[in-house]
Amino acid sequence: MNQKTKYAAYLLFGVAFIVFVAHLQVLLINIMEARNFITAREMIVDGNWLLTTINGEPRYQKPPLPTWLTAFSALIFGLKNIAALRLPAAIMGLFTVMISYALALNYTRNKSYALWSGLILSTSFYMVFAGRNGQWDIFTHAFMMGGIYCLYQLFEQPKSRWSYALLTGLFFGASFMSKGPVSLYALFLPLVLGKAIVTGLRGVRSNIGPLLLLLIVGLISALWWHGYINLVDPENLKAITQKETSNWTGYNVKPFYYYWSFFIQSGLWTIPAVLSLAYPYLKSRVFNGKAYALSFWWTICAVLLLSLIPEKKPRYLLPVLIPLAFNVGFFVQYAMQQYHGMSRWLRAPLQLHFGLLTLVGLGFPAAAWIFFGAALQPYMMWFVLTSLGLSISGATILYGLIKSRIQWSFQGSIAMIVVIVLFGMPIAPAVSQNPQYKPLRLLADWEEKNNIRVYEFGGFTPEMVWDFGKPITSLLKDEVLLRPKDSIFGVIVSEDNLKAFQRGFQDDEIQLIERYDMNPQGPGERTHRPRLWRDFFVVRTSSVKQQ
Repeated sequence: MNQKTKYAAYLLFGVAFIVFVAHLQVLLINIMEARNFITAREMIVDGNWLLTTINGEPRYQKPPLPTWLTAFSALIFGLKNIAALRLPAAIMGLFTVMISYALALNYTRNKSYALWSGLILSTSFYMVFAGRNGQWDIFTHAFMMGGIYCLYQLFEQPKSRWSYALLTGLFFGASFMSKGPVSLYALFLPLVLGKAIVTGLRGVRSNIGPLLLLLIVGLISALWWHGYINLVDPENLKAITQKETSNWTGYNVKPFYYYWSFFIQSGLWTIPAVLSLAYPYLKSRVFNGKAYALSFWWTICAVLLLSLIPEKKPRYLLPVLIPLAFNVGFFVQYAMQQYHGMSRWLRAPLQLHFGLLTLVGLGFPAAAWIFFGAALQPYMMWFVLTSLGLSISGATILYGLIKSRIQWSFQGSIAMIVVIVLFGMPIAPAVSQNPQYKPLRLLADWEEKNNIRVYEFGGFTPEMVWDFGKPITSLLKDEVLLRPKDSIFGVIVSEDNLKAFQRGFQDDEIQLIERYDMNPQGPGERTHRPRLWRDFFVVRTSSVKQQ
């Protein structure tokens, strides 16, 4: 792969397509996905397209654009098709990679660099995770990258600046309609600060008109839904907004330095990511010092701005991975061209990096068989393909390392991720070994068969409500017990609420029927969580007992 790579865009698209789209249906739905999918389902079933809900309650925490896209996909491919529900996020991941490639190519005029930065982005751990899950982070940052690309073109192509101003405003609005101002703060503002540090904000004064159009279009497209909700349901919007605002300062609060290990989120590229931050050494050695300086300061400013927010979670680092991929791309280009001339303190960690990947690739077949053994039997074809692919990838990395043809090692690294997704993902169910697994959808069948309505007693768990297939009415509202009018009814109860449930219905007949356990791992395992199981009771009121 060099600067004259002819089919770079097609190669990148092929790799990214596999990474984001292959086997989308395999993994179990997680808590964030369940929330979003429930809202999409209630859009389709109940018609809640603007006044969005979750389990029948208002859900205005997140704007609805990603949910609309997910609901449209479900309407086309089926509401129970997990791959269809995740497909819009996968497309957004693919779009982010390709638009980043276009931005890198336009800014540096180096096709090989643009290709490598795109490959690094598409195979970075949390980028892969975000693009393969029905979470809304990837939407807001994908649309923002579209806006950044159009904004760059606005300044570079004066004859089309009004068209690009319109497109930029629409992309910025779409980003806001995906997750509020998150990407504006975490991705765009760091770019502006980085640009100001490196070259200054030139060209703004001569483009006041288009920038004003951009602002107007962006504000209208970003705020119309919030304005509508404020008109028709201001009380719920106010309560939800106050709760969400308090979370920023009072929920999941972490210290300022929590994000300083941000490079770990790049997964495979952790060590090269650290090495790419050697700014004093690399700034005069990479092929485009100004572009490298921009990616470096864009990354650093993003981390610093995110560090100012008290609430911190690893997934909030997703916008950092985009400029970081650009940054690592410069290091990869430098390493492939100047490997023998690199400083030892750069070359040694890189050799360690490839040595570890070699061990992973060549050691996978034996390690997987030792740890999982008989559990792999139903997936033997995929296990053999994965073992073969990882062994070849590991051997390629080792060959490049021994022969000092380091481009082979980088290519083997990309191949390793492709193999894991294409052949390894179908093996994932082998890791889930819960002999007591019983999904809540079976309870929905029981409800329909026995014509006895099912309620829940506190402890809302999105994954279980999603699996149930429809909203489950809660019998606890602001700690107040709401007794059903039914003389016989079912109740699912979490571990934390068992005693309160027994007190609330102590005058009634309570019969334990079944435990529904949706944990991937069995009881006694470290990851077996009470939030994913419920005891199911049938309650017969005192009037029924007297009969």
